[in-house]
Amino acid sequence: MQVIKDKKIIDDNWSYLSDDTEPKAGNITVSLARWRQDKTQLLNYNGQIGVRIASVDSVADIANDLPNLQLIELDFSDFADGRLFSQAWLLRSRYGYQGEIRATGHYMSDQVFYLSRVGVNAFRPDNAEHLTVELSHLNDFTVNYQKSVN
Repeated sequence: MQVIKDKKIIDDNWSYLSDDTEPKAGNITVSLARWRQDKTQLLNYNGQIGVRIASVDSVADIANDLPNLQLIELDFSDFADGRLFSQAWLLRSRYGYQGEIRATGHYMSDQVFYLSRVGVNAFRPDNAEHLTVELSHLNDFTVNYQKSVN
């Protein structure tokens, strides 16, 4: 699978580890619940680690852990729920997170420009055929009227 990162299509070297699966190798993301439960074990994992945030989660819960996380996945369960836009903005502006923030799940291609404005720098569409469309949407506008995190 490929993703968009920093306005380029690249191979995805991350995998999501469900709550009932043991880590094997490679870069993994886990749910916030799993992070809370297995944090000590995961900090010793031999690979990069990330946390998947749902719209009902709060990034304040991982604020102190951000230096140990290389990826924050924002898992959009519904394209009409905008709470993850706020979570991305908080990660960049309030908590100073410099790592990768990736949109996954059910977001719309038309939203990628706006997601990038609040700090999302990577996108993993449900359908790989949407990669080039989403990449083009990152350049929808050349003039911004409001300040942003980027």
